[in-house]
Amino acid sequence: MQELLPKAKKEFNKLQKRLRRQTGQAIADYDMIQEGDKVMVCLSGGKDSYTLLHILMGLQKSAPVNFELVAVNLDQKQPGFPEEVLPEYLQSLDVAFHILEKDTYSIVKEKIPEGKTTCGLCSRLRRGSLYGFAEEIGATKIALGHHRDDLLETLFLNLFFGGSIKSMPPKLLSDDNKNIVIRPLAYCKEKDIQEFAELMEFPIIPCNLCGSQENLQRQVIKEMLQDWDKRFPGRIETLFNALQNVAPSQLADTRLFDFQGLEAKREEALANRIQLIDQLVSEA
Repeated sequence: MQELLPKAKKEFNKLQKRLRRQTGQAIADYDMIQEGDKVMVCLSGGKDSYTLLHILMGLQKSAPVNFELVAVNLDQKQPGFPEEVLPEYLQSLDVAFHILEKDTYSIVKEKIPEGKTTCGLCSRLRRGSLYGFAEEIGATKIALGHHRDDLLETLFLNLFFGGSIKSMPPKLLSDDNKNIVIRPLAYCKEKDIQEFAELMEFPIIPCNLCGSQENLQRQVIKEMLQDWDKRFPGRIETLFNALQNVAPSQLADTRLFDFQGLEAKREEALANRIQLIDQLVSEA
């Protein structure tokens, strides 16, 4: 970590406390970590996962429950990947870690035509490898570094391009019902994480070693939200609050609300009122 002047040190402490508070609140709100959990922290070498590991290690010392942390990095054998960076960094910390080696890069290059984005398939292969390894080491939770901005970007990606209203939940059960995935940074702002990572001087590993371009649709959404944040202070907070304040009866999904049962509900309410009136009359 770089040396800071007193004023800058004070601001750093405020930033770190804010990230810890927001992470702790998300963990509490969604009951992410319980007594005896073994939490596998997926470490990519990016700012988000470094911050997640650092904050969880700090919270571990003062948490009301006992839990274990183990950091795991998946080396996908991308050309130019600095294999020594993460082991050297993790050895300097008081945390258990594993470097999992799987050549998913070759599979991606074989399956995806030249010039097409490889991020989708790469992500699926990475997820499958990490989920399987979590079972091997007996991890009860898998912690990912997605933050508030990721959740909102995903919401608008699905809304604009997928025709659905869904995001990244702070806590979920995997499709095979074997793994519980948690996102402790769900309440944290990306700009706070970026500033924290820079001040901590984490050894960042770029995510585009494979040469693939970032999802252009996500980049458009990111820029839209950043523009809103500048022009309309408070809008991003309001949008995130909306994720926690859903009214199924005010939407149009018949799987979430029984629209066909409204008549029966009305008749039941009317019958209850008549019964109450009859009771009051008989008691008068």
